[in-house]
Amino acid sequence: MSKKKLVVIANFTKLPWENGNSRFPYIINQIDKEKFDVELITSTFSHGEKKQREPIKKNDLDYKITLIDEPGYKKNVSLRRFYSHSIFAKNVKKYLEKNDKPDIIYCSVPSLDVAKVAGMYAKKNNIRFIIDIQDLWPEAFKMVFNVPIISDIIFFPMVKKANKIYSLANDIVAVSSTYADRAGKNNKKYKNKLSVFLGTDLEYFDKCKEKHKITYNDDVFRVVYIGTLGHSYNIKCVIDSIKILKEKQINNILFVIMGDGPLKYEFEKYAKDQEVTVEFTGRLNYEEMVGRLSSCDIAVNPITKGAAQSIINKVGDYAAAGLPVVSTQECIEYRKLVEDYMIGYNIENQDINDMANKIEMLYNDKNLRDRLGANNRKLAEEKFDRNKTYIEIKKLIEN
Repeated sequence: MSKKKLVVIANFTKLPWENGNSRFPYIINQIDKEKFDVELITSTFSHGEKKQREPIKKNDLDYKITLIDEPGYKKNVSLRRFYSHSIFAKNVKKYLEKNDKPDIIYCSVPSLDVAKVAGMYAKKNNIRFIIDIQDLWPEAFKMVFNVPIISDIIFFPMVKKANKIYSLANDIVAVSSTYADRAGKNNKKYKNKLSVFLGTDLEYFDKCKEKHKITYNDDVFRVVYIGTLGHSYNIKCVIDSIKILKEKQINNILFVIMGDGPLKYEFEKYAKDQEVTVEFTGRLNYEEMVGRLSSCDIAVNPITKGAAQSIINKVGDYAAAGLPVVSTQECIEYRKLVEDYMIGYNIENQDINDMANKIEMLYNDKNLRDRLGANNRKLAEEKFDRNKTYIEIKKLIEN
């Protein structure tokens, strides 16, 4: 029996040898290579590092990796980024048209330009088209530029493009039910609609934790945040909450922030002005991040009011680390997980007094922290472990 050809298109992915915990190489590793020839198509430009990748000189993997030219950009929210994506999409289209037709295209969404090109090519050539929705565009950009009426006009072309992509899919995969349902509204003919959290490889996470966890011999209470330092995350709310506790003579709280982003310097200045002790570690490699995360006492998920995020990477890592969570996220899907599994507290967005109260409760009660943390680890084992959850994606592709 001849092999089928599967092409995975994901321009924001990490490559297997790059630092990170990317979804798409993990999915590819699950695929039966005796039945499928697999090719990963991605960009020459690394979104995370904001620089061009070195050419691939040698590939010892059991699948092909193709880097397609993209000029790149410095800022996540910029006209240059949209231009860069459009050039990448044109180059992907040229590449697809000059090579043998695949049987299946599995495509990350966003970016919208690339996904639309892939979807139109698949439709024209009667190729099965599966989308995997990582984020909602333009909803995410409205966090940065949200002017009533004007924003709707500006982002209307992106809405139209997203709707077209969703309508082209034969199957829908998404990182949350929230995102899958959004795509389903524009597609009445899809065969499968699957929600699989980004998650993590728990076995590997635990190895990293065992090797890199730090044992502190002090009385410092560590509140941790991991992820992007950008407009979608209200870091100032956490700083303000810790300042309230400091005014109550709770002086041994350290806010640990692991990550980088466009607002890092603004947050650093704000922490200094508020005289709150914050450790900005910058972007760490995955293994070190896991060790530091697992060494903290509680985690915060301070999503900005109105943000489009649903089940994001950080909440899976918090669960894997077994930490109780204080969350401002408005997404009903995640709030329900917090309540159903009793992993911490949902609080009203921007309510710094409630956040301070919940942090203080956890600060004063180690038994409570242990109980909520154990519940979060149970959530990780049931909903975030890729060894279990990604089997559903494998089945969808192969069947």
